[in-house]
Amino acid sequence: MKHEAEPPPLLARIPADINQPDKIAYGLTIRQILIIALTGGIAAAVYYLGHQLLPVVILAAILLPLLALGLVIALGRRDGLSLDRFALAALLHGQATKRLIAAPNGIIEPPRWCRLRGKLPAPLRLPVRAIRTDGALELADGGVAVLVEAGTLSFHLRTTSEQAALVAAFARWLNSLEAPVQLLARARPADLTDLVEAVEAQAEVLPHAALAQAARQHAAYLAELNTSRELLTRQVLLVLRDHPAAGGRGRRSPRRDASAAVVLRRAAEAERALAALGITTRVLGADQAAQALSECLDPGGRHPAGQTLPHGQALPDELITSTRSTP
Repeated sequence: MKHEAEPPPLLARIPADINQPDKIAYGLTIRQILIIALTGGIAAAVYYLGHQLLPVVILAAILLPLLALGLVIALGRRDGLSLDRFALAALLHGQATKRLIAAPNGIIEPPRWCRLRGKLPAPLRLPVRAIRTDGALELADGGVAVLVEAGTLSFHLRTTSEQAALVAAFARWLNSLEAPVQLLARARPADLTDLVEAVEAQAEVLPHAALAQAARQHAAYLAELNTSRELLTRQVLLVLRDHPAAGGRGRRSPRRDASAAVVLRRAAEAERALAALGITTRVLGADQAAQALSECLDPGGRHPAGQTLPHGQALPDELITSTRSTP
């Protein structure tokens, strides 16, 4: 029997930095050329003004460090940024206020008779203003976003034809997008404490002693694994966003409601499109979106799921009550 030969594997080389600026001349970008030209112009002006007044040695001691500094700023990089942008970011960070508080209406200035020592705290500006009950995020600029959690699949274990089909299906979804979509892949710490407690509790009600002993041994193994190593899990989030609507910054704005409906429809379409690839997806509700945002704001903290009110979170205009059962 003759088997059909598999087609050659698909190779598509994608640069690691897709936002890399274009090279204009000699492998340099226009920003690097401008920095080098500006440094050379300053050095030429200094030489023209001082070559008749200063010796050559002193001029060389002034111009050589200046030229070296210009080249380092133009060609050097730090943490993925050019040195000029890195220095500007460091300068802005040094001048910015480090103490931020939640003050949506701004910071009230003290009266004139009050002598203030130090600086006033700055208002904390978060990009997400509120989370709707349907899971849509109301952004500070007037737009609406929705978080979609996606699973993963094993690509290298597929055959060449299957890989080509997956790439084609993913390309069809990308080509069908009407608005920008952000794909966020992040590693978050995993805590097995809840799982260990659940296994230990289940071991007490197992019908056979051997099963209970095996469950306790498995719980002990998970507890040792949780304390001896740093466990990480991978999470893939799709952020779908609708364009900001002009004049729709109110909490109950009809335009904001329409934008939320549009972006939720796009999230449902993304679910159906990715389901064809075998990727499980789900649109995060209000509680799941709040948990995802909390983990992003505090990556090292512990944010177990399910720590909400018994009947869900209360709305801003609802009365919060509590009941106690007496024996």
